[in-house]
Amino acid sequence: MLSINPFAILADTVSPIYMQSFVVLMVLLIAVGTLLDIVHKKNVKYFFENAKKAKLSATKILSTGEKISVISKTIVSDIATTSELGAGKRRVAHLLGMYGTILFWTGSVIMIFCYSSPSSDTPSFWPIIWHVGAIMTVVGGSWFWFFLRVDVYSEAHPWYRIIKADLFVLALIASSLFGLIWSCLQSLNLNDRWDDKVFLVLYIISNFVLFGGVYWSKFAHMFYKPGASIQKNLAEADGSRDNLPPPADAPEQYGLGIDREKAKHY
Repeated sequence: MLSINPFAILADTVSPIYMQSFVVLMVLLIAVGTLLDIVHKKNVKYFFENAKKAKLSATKILSTGEKISVISKTIVSDIATTSELGAGKRRVAHLLGMYGTILFWTGSVIMIFCYSSPSSDTPSFWPIIWHVGAIMTVVGGSWFWFFLRVDVYSEAHPWYRIIKADLFVLALIASSLFGLIWSCLQSLNLNDRWDDKVFLVLYIISNFVLFGGVYWSKFAHMFYKPGASIQKNLAEADGSRDNLPPPADAPEQYGLGIDREKAKHY
């Protein structure tokens, strides 16, 4: 199953042009949803206004080389490895979900646009990337959903409690899981079967929810978070600190012999 391109098999009944049009539609939904999010929530406007105000209190003017150095370190550390989450389980789950999603989406685009015709010979590398990415996304997303969410881990809410903010991670898990099941059933190559078509429909619906729900979910945080991390580190480098006061020289322990429990709300 891991080396089979499910989209090439699907091309026997569905024209590749329809699959490619679906991908283009999903990209358009992301763009429209993100623009609506920007206009309504005004996150980007606040971001640039805050950065402009912070420059007024900067104690140092960064050179171009220093800015490039700060941005490069931020990309390598805060963005690529999510170092701000520490070395715990939350970081591992986030990395599994993040890189799994990148592999899953990249494999989907490559196989649909380059190897979706029935006569095409798909290199085994791309189906493996697609399946491994889907598995990583399901594992990382499920780990976060069932065990690491703040309202479950620290606030004792039941794992099945769903709010609007959960739309992104649930749709992401669903699209990866339904895609895996669809590919598995399709690879069995049994005659007169219908269950693979059921999971294909579920796979399509979950993608519509994922990409069509950008405005209502946390999807756009993938674009905001890197920019916020870069701005934060630039503000620390030039001394403006986003208009926040410097950290106080407070002791790590308060009182005599008090062994404080590590915070769980991050």
